[in-house]
Amino acid sequence: MSLHLTGDAAADTLLTEQPLALLIGMLLDQQIAMETAFAGPRKIVDRVGTLDAAALAGYDPEEFLAAFRQTPAVHRFPGSMAARVQELCGIVSRDWGGDASALWTRDDPDGAEVLRRLRTLPGFGEQKAKIFLALLGKQYGFMGAGWREASAPYGEEGSLRSVADIVSPETLAKVREHKKAMKAAAKG
Repeated sequence: MSLHLTGDAAADTLLTEQPLALLIGMLLDQQIAMETAFAGPRKIVDRVGTLDAAALAGYDPEEFLAAFRQTPAVHRFPGSMAARVQELCGIVSRDWGGDASALWTRDDPDGAEVLRRLRTLPGFGEQKAKIFLALLGKQYGFMGAGWREASAPYGEEGSLRSVADIVSPETLAKVREHKKAMKAAAKG
């Protein structure tokens, strides 16, 4: 398994190898380009030197915010997103033993349970939780029973509607087309 979400080999390798990086990338995927959001964890590592949940949760908030604000910024809303990343890392550290993958591996959960767990995280509403579950199932090896149903419509085989479906520059373009069409339909 190898993710290709950012167009940057180092950032994609981090997402592939570090479940917390993938979870943080999904958290950051809000009101910025997907590639920028999922490249965020690499910027965090480069600037603060770690991607350990406990270390990030306990990082001085002002210093963490300063790292988020460095050019290029991790997110267009550095204050709220830096705080949200630290809150997420605190939950992963405290409730999941510092292992983000425990959200989808501990006690062999089915798709509905993973969706429930994801929805408890800061910044993970219903749609974001479903998209992340679809990403886990389609590209990250999660095989819990009912994951496609729990992540619907994002888990549909062959769909091109979210980051869960991006495996190449071509699929990125198709996902962008879908999102653009959905926005146009919502306006019309």
